[in-house]
Amino acid sequence: MFTSIDASIDLRVAAYAVITDDQGRMLLPHWSEYGHSGWTMPGGGLDPGEDPADAAVREVLEETGYHVELDGLLGVDSFVIPAAERGRPSERPVQALRIVYRAHITGGELRVEEDGSTDDVAWHTPEEIDTLNRVPLVDLSRRWAGLID
Repeated sequence: MFTSIDASIDLRVAAYAVITDDQGRMLLPHWSEYGHSGWTMPGGGLDPGEDPADAAVREVLEETGYHVELDGLLGVDSFVIPAAERGRPSERPVQALRIVYRAHITGGELRVEEDGSTDDVAWHTPEEIDTLNRVPLVDLSRRWAGLID
């Protein structure tokens, strides 16, 4: 969801979750949208009026099939994407505000999202993640979670 801050910039607020299993693997969906793709964190944009924690839980379920409980806030990241570099055509830049939580699975079953922004989801070892085509948010989230230096 994009919200206009003023006439010159849009704002996109999104919430994500770092989810690992007892084998040290990390859950990552594969993002494929607007001609771009890469492995990413489970999560996405807030709906209008939605609490970020609720958005993270909802987005994880949509993209992975898992129900999760949040264990705490890891960090908040903010950056501006120039209008010419946005995924979809726009005359305005967008400020991306990303909120990242730690979470654990409470139920559900792994499945690929249907008709969404992701086209795959899988568990990956740290070594596998290092070789993946991934968005920068993956490594930022790994650092915040203490999974890499």
